[in-house]
Amino acid sequence: MHAITISEPGGPEALVWAEVPDPVPGEGEVLVEVTAGAVNRADIMQRQGFYDPPPGASPYPGLECSGRVSEVGPGVSGWAVGDEVCALLAGGGYAEKVAVPAGQLLPVPQGVDLKRAAALPEVVCTVWSNVFMVSHLRPGETLLVHGGSSGIGTMAIQLAKAVGAKVAVTAGTKEKLERCAELGADILINYREQDFVAEVKDATDGAGADVVLDNMGAKYLDRNVRALAVNGRLAIIGMQGGRKGELDIGTLLAKRAAVSATSLRARPLEEKAAIVAAVREHVWPLFAGGHVRPVVDRELPMSDAGEGHRIVEESGHVGKVLLVTP
Repeated sequence: MHAITISEPGGPEALVWAEVPDPVPGEGEVLVEVTAGAVNRADIMQRQGFYDPPPGASPYPGLECSGRVSEVGPGVSGWAVGDEVCALLAGGGYAEKVAVPAGQLLPVPQGVDLKRAAALPEVVCTVWSNVFMVSHLRPGETLLVHGGSSGIGTMAIQLAKAVGAKVAVTAGTKEKLERCAELGADILINYREQDFVAEVKDATDGAGADVVLDNMGAKYLDRNVRALAVNGRLAIIGMQGGRKGELDIGTLLAKRAAVSATSLRARPLEEKAAIVAAVREHVWPLFAGGHVRPVVDRELPMSDAGEGHRIVEESGHVGKVLLVTP
């Protein structure tokens, strides 16, 4: 088969479409013939040499894919050759085939075509686990999403609105904020021109955000805490703004607030399987009802993964960039 390989860390040109050995499904795994994968920030970090795959994972980038089951490994039930699926991966999605633990497979949701389903597993599992399973966003509460036009952001807007929450988003251009509004965002904040703490406070009569979903890390830490409402919850899922920041414990105590930080890739299989099962139960019916949809900016040949990385690094997209196999 062919896969995107990284001979040494570097720029987008380090991604090379090359012939590699076929994966073999082990105990509890299925082999998926990949239709499409999607570009995530974690893939860019791996390419740059900052985020190695966990032990035992595929060396190739790609944290989600869609395709068809081509082989069922020992100890697997509930899946059959030919099933159309999408999958949450620890790596290997930038390839023509990938071995996947059965607990990380999802059927393609009703109303979504096979190719576009590749845009779902990583973002849906990230949003559902952080915003709902950890931070317990409830109807009537306010969610602040940083990077509202990203893959994570576009999904967070839709899921929060589906449960009856109010959504504030930050983005860097008027056009991106307009796209967020189309998905249901209520409070639109241009982070280049506006103070998101003041804007959220103004829009909530001084209360603040009940939940903040943050991809920036250190750069936004203090302001995120100040933007929280009493009993607010800050969920950190990225470090685009650095990894070390100061936290005002006094403010946190006064607000009886909580800070959590999670990642998906290195979690134990049973934890990933629990998240996937929750997504299938609670989120997949929303696609059938038309309440949620994948947001895809563009599709590129998988062999042109470098271009996909350039687009995402430059934030020249809304939603997901897909990489499609030949």
